[in-house]
Amino acid sequence: MAKAIHMMIRVLDEARSVKFYETCFDLKISDRKEWPDFSLTYMKNPENDFEVELTVNKGRTEPYELGNGYGHVAFVVDDLEATRVRIAAAGYQPKDIKTMTYDGKPFGKFFFIDDPDGYKIEVLQRGGRFQ
Repeated sequence: MAKAIHMMIRVLDEARSVKFYETCFDLKISDRKEWPDFSLTYMKNPENDFEVELTVNKGRTEPYELGNGYGHVAFVVDDLEATRVRIAAAGYQPKDIKTMTYDGKPFGKFFFIDDPDGYKIEVLQRGGRFQ
């Protein structure tokens, strides 16, 4: 059976991205590898083994074009409101909390935030199908 192990995103400034993912989602560097033209930094937290892989292409100075194909990555938290307040207090700009229903019943409660390179991140309240 296949198991999801990481997602990769290209970032311009490794330190800025590491700080964002540490501050917002308590991800810590689990591994880092350096090559002449690029580096890979893997981040995760104790919640599970899934990692965010930050790829830095050395010498790149222009932001990446994300195109219209990327959607988002999602994180689930125990206290959505407190997480949003904490992230905002750290100087980031989370969007408003929204509630989604399906067939007249609660489906999910969430907010979005963009990381420093413009990648969309959904932050969901733990519950229902979002565990």
